[in-house]
Amino acid sequence: MQFKRQVKAEESVNLTPLIDVVFLLLIFFMVSTTFTKETHLELDLPEANGELQPTAAAQIEVLVSSQGGYSVNGKALVNKQLATLRTAIDEVAGGNTKLPFIITGDANAAYQAIIAVMDLAGQMGYSNLSLTTQAPAEESAANSTR
Repeated sequence: MQFKRQVKAEESVNLTPLIDVVFLLLIFFMVSTTFTKETHLELDLPEANGELQPTAAAQIEVLVSSQGGYSVNGKALVNKQLATLRTAIDEVAGGNTKLPFIITGDANAAYQAIIAVMDLAGQMGYSNLSLTTQAPAEESAANSTR
Protein backbone atom coordinates (compact mmCIF):
# COMPACT_ATOMS: atom_id res chain seq x y z
CA MET A 1 0.00 0.00 0.00
CA GLN A 2 1.33 3.25 -1.07
CA PHE A 3 0.33 6.35 0.81
CA LYS A 4 0.27 9.69 -0.84
CA ARG A 5 2.17 12.30 0.87
CA GLN A 6 0.23 15.36 1.69
CA VAL A 7 1.69 18.46 0.29
CA LYS A 8 2.12 20.82 3.12
CA ALA A 9 1.29 24.39 2.44
CA GLU A 10 4.21 26.70 2.90
CA GLU A 11 3.89 28.40 6.22
CA SER A 12 4.65 32.09 6.31
CA VAL A 13 4.27 34.82 8.82
CA ASN A 14 1.81 37.48 7.85
CA LEU A 15 3.64 40.80 8.41
CA THR A 16 0.73 43.09 7.62
CA PRO A 17 -0.52 43.43 11.23
CA LEU A 18 3.05 43.92 12.44
CA ILE A 19 3.64 46.72 9.95
CA ASP A 20 0.33 48.32 10.94
CA VAL A 21 1.35 48.30 14.59
CA VAL A 22 4.76 49.80 13.81
CA PHE A 23 3.20 52.61 11.78
CA LEU A 24 0.69 53.32 14.54
CA LEU A 25 3.52 53.52 17.08
CA LEU A 26 5.47 55.81 14.75
CA ILE A 27 2.51 58.13 14.34
CA PHE A 28 1.87 58.11 18.09
CA PHE A 29 5.45 59.12 18.90
CA MET A 30 5.52 61.76 16.16
CA VAL A 31 2.36 63.37 17.47
CA SER A 32 3.26 63.22 21.14
CA THR A 33 6.83 64.49 20.75
CA THR A 34 7.51 68.20 20.96
CA PHE A 35 10.07 69.41 18.51
CA THR A 36 10.75 72.76 20.13
CA LYS A 37 14.05 72.97 21.87
CA GLU A 38 13.96 75.61 24.54
CA THR A 39 17.30 76.97 25.55
CA HIS A 40 18.09 79.59 28.11
CA LEU A 41 21.04 81.69 27.13
CA GLU A 42 22.89 84.15 29.25
CA LEU A 43 23.75 87.15 27.15
CA ASP A 44 26.54 89.55 27.88
CA LEU A 45 25.88 92.44 25.55
CA PRO A 46 29.10 93.92 24.19
CA GLU A 47 30.22 97.44 24.74
CA ALA A 48 30.82 99.51 21.65
CA ASN A 49 34.17 100.82 20.53
CA GLY A 50 34.30 103.46 17.87
CA GLU A 51 34.90 107.04 17.06
CA LEU A 52 32.54 109.72 18.24
CA GLN A 53 30.30 111.08 15.55
CA PRO A 54 29.90 114.85 15.31
CA THR A 55 26.57 115.91 16.71
CA ALA A 56 24.18 117.73 14.45
CA ALA A 57 22.91 121.12 15.55
CA ALA A 58 19.30 120.11 15.05
CA GLN A 59 18.47 116.65 16.30
CA ILE A 60 15.97 114.81 18.42
CA GLU A 61 17.40 112.89 21.36
CA VAL A 62 15.05 110.71 23.41
CA LEU A 63 16.42 109.44 26.71
CA VAL A 64 14.82 106.39 28.35
CA SER A 65 15.41 106.12 32.10
CA SER A 66 15.72 102.89 34.05
CA GLN A 67 12.16 103.40 35.36
CA GLY A 68 10.80 103.78 31.81
CA GLY A 69 10.46 107.57 31.87
CA TYR A 70 11.22 109.65 28.79
CA SER A 71 12.91 112.96 28.16
CA VAL A 72 13.24 114.72 24.82
CA ASN A 73 16.35 116.87 24.23
CA GLY A 74 17.00 117.03 27.98
CA LYS A 75 13.44 117.98 29.01
CA ALA A 76 11.74 115.34 31.16
CA LEU A 77 8.17 114.44 30.30
CA VAL A 78 5.40 114.48 32.89
CA ASN A 79 4.37 110.84 32.36
CA LYS A 80 5.37 107.64 30.59
CA GLN A 81 2.61 107.74 27.97
CA LEU A 82 3.58 107.41 24.32
CA ALA A 83 1.03 110.09 23.39
CA THR A 84 2.95 112.58 25.55
CA LEU A 85 6.19 111.50 23.92
CA ARG A 86 4.67 111.95 20.46
CA THR A 87 3.54 115.48 21.33
CA ALA A 88 6.97 116.40 22.72
CA ILE A 89 8.71 115.06 19.59
CA ASP A 90 6.32 117.02 17.36
CA GLU A 91 7.07 120.21 19.30
CA VAL A 92 10.84 119.75 19.02
CA ALA A 93 10.89 118.65 15.38
CA GLY A 94 8.23 120.98 14.06
CA GLY A 95 7.11 118.29 11.60
CA ASN A 96 10.61 117.79 10.09
CA THR A 97 11.05 114.01 9.87
CA LYS A 98 14.48 114.34 8.24
CA LEU A 99 16.15 115.26 11.54
CA PRO A 100 18.46 112.67 13.11
CA PHE A 101 16.59 110.70 15.79
CA ILE A 102 18.84 109.48 18.60
CA ILE A 103 17.64 107.04 21.25
CA THR A 104 19.66 106.75 24.45
CA GLY A 105 18.59 104.12 26.93
CA ASP A 106 19.74 103.42 30.44
CA ALA A 107 21.54 100.09 30.85
CA ASN A 108 18.74 98.94 33.16
CA ALA A 109 15.91 100.30 31.02
CA ALA A 110 13.23 97.86 29.95
CA TYR A 111 13.72 96.56 26.44
CA GLN A 112 10.04 97.24 25.73
CA ALA A 113 10.46 100.96 26.47
CA ILE A 114 13.26 101.31 23.90
CA ILE A 115 11.33 99.31 21.30
CA ALA A 116 8.26 101.50 21.94
CA VAL A 117 10.33 104.63 21.16
CA MET A 118 11.69 103.01 17.99
CA ASP A 119 8.20 102.00 16.92
CA LEU A 120 6.83 105.47 17.60
CA ALA A 121 9.64 107.06 15.58
CA GLY A 122 8.88 104.72 12.68
CA GLN A 123 5.17 105.53 12.85
CA MET A 124 5.96 109.24 12.79
CA GLY A 125 8.09 108.82 9.67
CA TYR A 126 11.63 109.11 11.05
CA SER A 127 14.07 106.97 9.14
CA ASN A 128 17.39 108.30 10.45
CA LEU A 129 17.42 106.40 13.76
CA SER A 130 20.48 105.71 15.84
CA LEU A 131 21.12 104.18 19.24
CA THR A 132 23.85 105.42 21.53
CA THR A 133 26.17 103.35 23.69
CA GLN A 134 28.77 104.04 26.30
CA ALA A 135 32.46 103.48 25.62
CA PRO A 136 33.97 100.75 27.79
CA ALA A 137 36.10 101.80 30.75
CA GLU A 138 39.81 101.56 30.09
CA GLU A 139 41.61 98.81 31.97
CA SER A 140 44.69 100.97 32.32
CA ALA A 141 42.67 103.59 34.19
CA ALA A 142 41.33 100.89 36.48
CA ASN A 143 44.84 99.51 37.11
CA SER A 144 46.33 102.92 37.87
CA THR A 145 43.79 103.58 40.62
CA ARG A 146 44.68 100.39 42.50
